[in-house]
Amino acid sequence: MPPAASPEVAAAVADAHRREWAFVLAATVRTAGDIDTAEEAVQDAYASALSTWGQRGIPENPGAWLTVTARRRALDVRRRAVTAQRTLPKLLEPEEYLPDDLVSDEEEITDDRLRLIFTCCHPALSSGAQVALTLRLLCGLSTTDVARAFLLPEATMAARITRAKKKIAAAHIPYRVPAASELRERLDGVLSVVYLVYTTGHTAPSGENLMRRDLAERGLELARMLRVLLPDDGDVAGLLALVLLTDARSGARLNEHRELVLMENQDRSKWDRSAITEGVSLLREALTRRPRGRFALMAAIAAVHDESKSWSDTDWQEILGLYDLLQDRWPSPVVQLNRAIALGFAVGYAEGLAELDALGAEPQLARYPYLAAARADFLTRLGRFDDARVAFEEALILTENDTERRYLQTRLSGLSG
Repeated sequence: MPPAASPEVAAAVADAHRREWAFVLAATVRTAGDIDTAEEAVQDAYASALSTWGQRGIPENPGAWLTVTARRRALDVRRRAVTAQRTLPKLLEPEEYLPDDLVSDEEEITDDRLRLIFTCCHPALSSGAQVALTLRLLCGLSTTDVARAFLLPEATMAARITRAKKKIAAAHIPYRVPAASELRERLDGVLSVVYLVYTTGHTAPSGENLMRRDLAERGLELARMLRVLLPDDGDVAGLLALVLLTDARSGARLNEHRELVLMENQDRSKWDRSAITEGVSLLREALTRRPRGRFALMAAIAAVHDESKSWSDTDWQEILGLYDLLQDRWPSPVVQLNRAIALGFAVGYAEGLAELDALGAEPQLARYPYLAAARADFLTRLGRFDDARVAFEEALILTENDTERRYLQTRLSGLSG
């Protein structure tokens, strides 16, 4: 049994896994010809790093070392199994790679990562499969971690990932960046997946913790990666701005007792001002593009909140106007719900409640706990405590996040008091 890696080497490999996984895997897929072989080669390369770096020292460029090692292992597999390789699913047209031409230059690496992102988020795959593959292949999460993120049995998630890979092969989904004519349509799907990864971490759908910090960080990392890969795209800038401006408030969402604190009562000194500054700068860039994208408009709403000195200083009329623009750009029941809340604070609680009541017939919101919670809040502010109690009880039935449930229970108990 080889000796255990030193803490320094273990930390360097862990850091390389977090920073370089997507680079290394994306470059290796082109060499290997299929995703599974590439994954195995990359995992072998990281395992090799634990022993080799301890003996020879940590390389100056860990990503390049890992890429060379992984691609050589992939080439070895192809050489040893030429006959078997003919039966394996292909992502690429046949392509030759020379052993001394293993390290891509920066432009090629960029293209490789874009190919991998667009393959993971191909519209032929279900949204669940897109998210699972994105976490597994681009973020390097284990199947166990991906399953835990979505509260699914590991076997279920493993089957989902396997089916997605097989569909990529069976449907001959190309491993490439879409042509300019289809890039805009396909990019929106990629941005949606990245945002879903972040929002799933920002407020966990169920479980004990309010956030899945690991997932939120993965979403932020993916948004930053897209920004590097597509630096001139306004929608990418808008997405990163939205994630930064939302994440900036995370430190104030819980009090010292791990209880939920809504924005109205948060200690704004705990907000991350550097993230807000970066987010606002990106937002200004995104808003110069036409047409303005939905992520830029959502980021603009977040920026109004982040730049307000207090809840009472919030410009609700501006927020309401931004929701009107967002509704035109991206109509959805959830946007209507948030607009109704903004209307309540901009015009009056009764007007906001009337809008919320009208959304009660919307099928997509039938089991959405935030509709019932918003109604309960406005009913409380209007002094209609019996109706508010019923609405809070409905929200409790629909809410599966334990932190949010405790908050709702506290509000309900306060009405009884």
